[in-house]
Amino acid sequence: MFAVLTRTVPRRVLVQSVRCLAQKPPAPPPSSLKDGPASPPPPPEPKPTASGTQEPPVDPLAAPLQSGSVPSLDFAPPDPAEQQQRTGARSSKGTLSSAEQKRRNMGRLAMALLTVAFGVNTIHMGRQWEEAELKAKKMTIEDLPSTWWGRTKERFTDFFDYFNKPAWPELLPPPYPAPHQKPYTLLLSIDDLLVTSTWDRQHGWRTAKRPGVDYFLAYISQFYEVVVFTTQNFYTAAPIVEKLDRYNFYVTHRLFREATRSINGKIVKDLSYLNRDLSKVVMLDTNAEHVSTHPENAIIVPKWNGDPKDNGLIAMIPFLESIAIYHPPDVRPILEAYRDKNVPVEYAKKEAEAKAKHIAEWKEKKGKGVSSGSFSSLFGLSAQPSSTTTARSAIPPTYLEQKRHEAQMQYLEEQKYIAEHREELERLLAQEQQAMAGEVPGTLWEAFDHLKGAPKKPEGEDGKEGGKEGAAGKEVARTS
Repeated sequence: MFAVLTRTVPRRVLVQSVRCLAQKPPAPPPSSLKDGPASPPPPPEPKPTASGTQEPPVDPLAAPLQSGSVPSLDFAPPDPAEQQQRTGARSSKGTLSSAEQKRRNMGRLAMALLTVAFGVNTIHMGRQWEEAELKAKKMTIEDLPSTWWGRTKERFTDFFDYFNKPAWPELLPPPYPAPHQKPYTLLLSIDDLLVTSTWDRQHGWRTAKRPGVDYFLAYISQFYEVVVFTTQNFYTAAPIVEKLDRYNFYVTHRLFREATRSINGKIVKDLSYLNRDLSKVVMLDTNAEHVSTHPENAIIVPKWNGDPKDNGLIAMIPFLESIAIYHPPDVRPILEAYRDKNVPVEYAKKEAEAKAKHIAEWKEKKGKGVSSGSFSSLFGLSAQPSSTTTARSAIPPTYLEQKRHEAQMQYLEEQKYIAEHREELERLLAQEQQAMAGEVPGTLWEAFDHLKGAPKKPEGEDGKEGGKEGAAGKEVARTS
């Protein structure tokens, strides 16, 4: 009967039945249900063997089943080699769809073409210098590298340095024709040279003008083309310049942050983009890093810390005016002689020496003239000195003093003109500001039309009388 069951009953059912029997705990004896908790059954007594020794007790739960038809319950870890056997399924590793394979091939082709193009461009960058490049660089072929590698490196540097350069290849327009153009150009910074700014919690940012800055700009503009060159942005520096030169009499051009360049993360004022002869350019600044490309054209002056008794800016006038008066062919050797020195003090010493030499020469000439005068007095020709003789006895001014006196008279006349015509100047300034405000587009569509170059429509141009009346009313309100 058992053999028949084992043949007919599936093996899986028998295995599950044996597992359930093995995991089910034995039923407690009937007495344990009445007398309280059941006590563990006593261990079986050892049975004597034929040799007289006793066999160890056998645990019925731990002993394996003796029947050959029931599988063993002993557990053993699986062999790793058996788990790595292939199941017959095809692996997706190393297989790509047609779209993915096409995309990969296109990527490889694009990389190959890019590599070839880069190599061809590198070879092309080593070509000889062209006339357009020399003109753009404002250099001669002798000043540029002559080898293939040198030309390639120079062009690569220019390519990657595009965003570090100024916004325009020429910062200033071409100079005016003579005699309207001043022979020399003076570049002035703003920060801590003309003004200084302070901040506190009560007033916020406040800007103070340096003592004598108004006189400095008005007087020195007679000799130089004054250009304000600052590292500040337009929206912060433009209002300051408008306060310093309200009627646009003194400052010829204004250059802001976009006119500078970046070298190794530092802001630099590169004068090679200035569109001026550098032998006629003088730059005043308070930061040596800003003039690192052309230190031979710069004078580094101490920063103004807000002292109301400061006269450092006024003290620079004699040195600057002497350059414009004597007209040296190149200002750079003169500036090099005063490098790392107190320019006003050192120049005052040289001017005093020149004055003493002038006086000595004049006295020598006067001494010769006095002898002849005393000889004529023996004959009674001149009993008393005349007024002309007294005037000639005074020390004549030097050439520098004569030109300085003329410039001071010119300054006084200009200030007198401004004081007498201030109302008219203010009216013209207001008209200019209104005209500029009228050019600003009021809507987005007007901005698009302005970019396209379309003329702006007159105010109230709608074919109705009300529009004209409204425009007239606005004009009356403006004038009032």
